[in-house]
Amino acid sequence: MAEPAPFSDSFQHELDRLLRLRRDVRRFRTDPVDEATLDQALSAFSRAPSVGLSEPWRILRIDSPDARRAALDNFRAANDRALQGYTGARAARYATLKLSGMQEAPVQLAVFCDDGTTKGHGLGAASMPEMRRYSVVSAITLFWLALRAQGLGLGWVSILDPVQLARDLDAPDNWHLIGYFCIGWPQDTGDTPELETLGWETRAPALHIEPR
Repeated sequence: MAEPAPFSDSFQHELDRLLRLRRDVRRFRTDPVDEATLDQALSAFSRAPSVGLSEPWRILRIDSPDARRAALDNFRAANDRALQGYTGARAARYATLKLSGMQEAPVQLAVFCDDGTTKGHGLGAASMPEMRRYSVVSAITLFWLALRAQGLGLGWVSILDPVQLARDLDAPDNWHLIGYFCIGWPQDTGDTPELETLGWETRAPALHIEPR
């Protein structure tokens, strides 16, 4: 006989709804984010799994006008370069996409992986050192869901020169940028990815698993 599920049907329904509403947000209201609410979401990092219990995530909060300007300039330059990689109708469509909320989001974080951490004593990372970076991504995912559960949205900005941004933010040499994150109250809360709505790409209808 199968063991009963440890969570109620209503909880599982709400969890599924949370996953569907997670969405990458690029359109934010400029209303401030309560610090207690942000701290509660950030506590997800302390609950996240990490290889060897290394907890290699390092977080910089980008508040100063100079740091924000450097990050925005970095995005704009990278976005211009990315546009050059497309032609025709695809280039025209790319040019219309809003790909960051950096000018509106009240909270902005740069999250790094400390590749040189000694915490965890190398367990699980000796043969696959990239596991530290995967651990940071896993923690970010939990943080993302925690934010959404509070009604907040997150936008992951990946159109950047990571080396230049790390330099501009004066990050230590052994820190590797995982992502730049815009956080705030979303203008809308639909469950369809904006890139799908705008015709850039469609989500696969079902997961395909290949047998071996």
